[in-house]
Amino acid sequence: MRRAAVVLGSLEVFGPLSMDLSMPLLPQLAEDLGTSDSLAQASMSVCMLGLAFGQLVAGPLSDRLGRRRPLLWGIALFTLFSLLCALAPSIETLLVARFLQGLTGSAGVVVALAAARDVAVGVQLVRLLSMLALVGALAPVLAPVVGGQLAAVLDWRGLFVVLAGVGVVLLAVAGTLLPETLPAGLRHPGGFTEARRGFGTVLRDRLFVCYLLVGACTGTAFFTYLASVSFVLQEGFGLSPQAFGAVFAVNAVVAMLGALFNRAAVRRAGPARMYVVGTTATAVAALGLLGTVLAGLGLTALLVALGLVLFSYGVISPNSSALALGGHGERAGTAAALLGVSTFAVGPVVAPLAALGGRAEVTMAVTMAVAATVACALVWLAVRPRLRGAPAQPRRGGPEKDDAREHGTAAG
Repeated sequence: MRRAAVVLGSLEVFGPLSMDLSMPLLPQLAEDLGTSDSLAQASMSVCMLGLAFGQLVAGPLSDRLGRRRPLLWGIALFTLFSLLCALAPSIETLLVARFLQGLTGSAGVVVALAAARDVAVGVQLVRLLSMLALVGALAPVLAPVVGGQLAAVLDWRGLFVVLAGVGVVLLAVAGTLLPETLPAGLRHPGGFTEARRGFGTVLRDRLFVCYLLVGACTGTAFFTYLASVSFVLQEGFGLSPQAFGAVFAVNAVVAMLGALFNRAAVRRAGPARMYVVGTTATAVAALGLLGTVLAGLGLTALLVALGLVLFSYGVISPNSSALALGGHGERAGTAAALLGVSTFAVGPVVAPLAALGGRAEVTMAVTMAVAATVACALVWLAVRPRLRGAPAQPRRGGPEKDDAREHGTAAG
């Protein structure tokens, strides 16, 4: 289990690394390319959009071809497009290269989730995903610190060269340590028509659609934080790239602690109850962040409020994925792709628009608070009632008791 978490967690670093390594140098990027802060943030947004929509291709492909082939091709192309980002002569070229970088890197994100569902279910799956989140969270811990230190000797172009080097390392890890988790007899042959049918099958599950909507809201809150925090802390509060990297790393550790707490608590409370608690706590913390900003309580209070939001988000994520995938083990790649789109697609659109709204800390706090509150309302009004009444979903080739608990007997 731990080896699987380490290997699968390493595959989820595409998103955090693509965002966090270059984050300390976003202001420098904007100045160097003669563009606005909003367009500099958009370079993150288009990468995240690529990460989102690329999963719609990589997920069904992994259901059809197995997990390894789409993954290895995706990592190789991610490495190539990272080099193209380093050579971009203008913001327009960079935006295109960043989108392609995210598009190909999406294979790692979706295959990691689908492969986890291949080997585990129910509470066991939540615990695996919590471990995976801990391993994957090492990237956002290390990336801004490393990025901040590299900023002393490299410009933003050099950081993309570093990203390409990371791609080479991940290709070696996946190629040598990840076995095929989807046997040939469980794959779904067929082309576009079969993929479309698979999406339709998953989307007819109303509870799954509820998870998608909540994921879109929590993803918006989280991405708004990622896209705005460098401007808030560096331009608003005067932190250096190195100091920002250290602060961001502490926040990532707090999110790791949330995932670790969830892994310990989920055996007793169950995934459904932890999901409800985590979403509610995130909304309360985000509203606290908004109050802190509006009251002008300063940097320390702002960081404490952000830490509470991130801790709560660390509780949500593993339970959300496990609950949503629980009834769709036969199409785990397709279901994981839809989850990825809900998480990665909305936030990248909202965050740059929010950046146009005035003071960075105010627009960040307002957007995060609204998104987290809507997610909380959806959970209590739409998800929780369905969780309480959902029938047990038998897993492939195993007992039903884990899935019965998975679908919400602990939700009350």
